[in-house]
Amino acid sequence: MRWWKTVGLAGLVGVAATGVVIAREERRRRAYTPDEVRERLHARLGATPPAPGGEADG
Repeated sequence: MRWWKTVGLAGLVGVAATGVVIAREERRRRAYTPDEVRERLHARLGATPPAPGGEADG
């Protein structure tokens, strides 16, 4: 029954590592100022090709 402890410990380590990665990415994402977010969104919008068929209003 000792191998169950090893499997459980490995699972716990995996969950902890995933939490660390998610927390780090969340911190990095929240570090943007509103102006930086706006600039990035405008840059992404300018890089996308126009939709086929013209405007979406129909």
